[in-house]
Amino acid sequence: MTTTPPRLVRRPLDYLLIPAFILGIINAAALSLPEAIGIPVATDSPWPVLRALHTWAVEQEPQHLVMPPTLQASLLYDAFVQLPFLIVLTIGLWKLKQWPWLGILALVYSVSALMNMYFYFMQTFLGPDAPPHLGVYLPMNLPWMIVPILVAYRFWPYGADLSTTTD
Repeated sequence: MTTTPPRLVRRPLDYLLIPAFILGIINAAALSLPEAIGIPVATDSPWPVLRALHTWAVEQEPQHLVMPPTLQASLLYDAFVQLPFLIVLTIGLWKLKQWPWLGILALVYSVSALMNMYFYFMQTFLGPDAPPHLGVYLPMNLPWMIVPILVAYRFWPYGADLSTTTD
């Protein structure tokens, strides 16, 4: 027995997710990718965006100045896994593409992004340089954990029979 996936229709949550996806694409391309490939976060960085990140790093996240392996892994994930996922999800949701695999991709993205943020926050809060001002740090970083939860909610196959029965 084969079932067709439900049609993708516009939902109010899409108007929050699409801008969040676009912001994630910009963040991954402008910040994570250059930092992941070794462009330094410094006042004299050849990449202007990472020069600006230096101020944030000094004030909030010193781990960007001397990168631990967990941050390196997180940046590589952002640049080479999350960026392509977000591009496909943005196109699919914006144009309401009826790709049968889009929901599965969205759920894979959600789980992997949550795991990424789990390790990122573990390094941040349990590492040697915890952020000194949570009122500044959390509003800038919690959305990276909240959006994947909203994506899972948006694409969860409610009402679908997920069991594998044989007749």
